Amino acid sequence: MQSHIVTSYEEELNHLTAEVARMGGLAEAQVADAVSAFARRDVALAAQIVERDVRLDALELEIERAAIRLIALRQPMAVDLRRTVAAMKIAANLERCGDLAKNIAKRSLVLAETDPAGPVTRSIERMGKLVSSRLKDVLDAYTSSELEGATAVWTRDDEVDEHYESLFRELLTYMMGDPRTITPGAHLLFVAKNLERIGDHATNIAEIVHYEITGEDLPDQRPKGETLP
Repeated sequence: MQSHIVTSYEEELNHLTAEVARMGGLAEAQVADAVSAFARRDVALAAQIVERDVRLDALELEIERAAIRLIALRQPMAVDLRRTVAAMKIAANLERCGDLAKNIAKRSLVLAETDPAGPVTRSIERMGKLVSSRLKDVLDAYTSSELEGATAVWTRDDEVDEHYESLFRELLTYMMGDPRTITPGAHLLFVAKNLERIGDHATNIAEIVHYEITGEDLPDQRPKGETLP
């Protein structure tokens, strides 16, 4: 009987981790598709991204409930407790990534009706691919419990910030050069900011994975560039 209980407990933990990994795959696809819809001015894909967001919301709620139930009934300790809490925290960060991808898709729907700002659009697309890569790397680190992979994402956070700072200045120059570009420029700025926030969430997940594996926090000061509004 004791062996059966232990097996069931381990199965619950594994199921929780698998659900977070599944949610991660959906969030990763949402971000990648949002970048693609923006770059290609794909209205149909952007609309799909907005509609698909409810799946991430539902998964986050399921994971949260499962984690709370596991804590209440199983009273996990040490690494098992860290694993359970990590699942809940990572799910919350993934849900926010989904929201930000949805916001990018909504901006893309508006921008599809305007003239594209070629160089700026390509810069945002490059930033989007970088952020998508960061999110993929940290989710791979989570599913494989790879400490080095999670730490690498955390230490390279400044690269996303540098892209955002460069885009911020590029967009200001773009808008100052022609008042007619102010409205689309503002939408582009929000797209860039949403991508920067997704990068922050990837870094948050890296910190959570590090704590889950080691039981120790990363240093308070992580690599950050100049803060912009």
